[in-house]
Amino acid sequence: MPKNKGKGGKNRKRGKNEADDEKRELVFKEDGQEYAQVLRMLGNGRCEAMCIDGSKRLCHIRGKMHKKVWIAAGDIVLVGLRDYQDDKADVIFKYMPDEARLLKAYGELPENIRLNEGIGGLDVEDEGAADDYIEFEDEDIDKI
Repeated sequence: MPKNKGKGGKNRKRGKNEADDEKRELVFKEDGQEYAQVLRMLGNGRCEAMCIDGSKRLCHIRGKMHKKVWIAAGDIVLVGLRDYQDDKADVIFKYMPDEARLLKAYGELPENIRLNEGIGGLDVEDEGAADDYIEFEDEDIDKI
């Protein structure tokens, strides 16, 4: 039998469950930073995001967050702007949905931004779905 020469198996790579459920301090933007909403994930640690200042930027997810903080389309993130490349930025921080609502309440995010709905206005449940079923009366069932 071969000796185990590694530092551990699959469970070591997963790591401990870092409890992000506890309340953390709300991080506001500083100069050289901007709030953005992720439009789509591109793979390879990159995403396309619409910044609050109105420009669409290609964002790179920093190594500290890569494979640890999962970012999806529609998430509100804090990006660091590059002074030498205006069309690119770096994702610094991801806001949880309740933190994004607080930012909107404080006036940091504009009122027209849509939180926790994703991109494209995906409805959680179709309101007309109840009309798809045919309702029968008791005497109608006897005829069938």
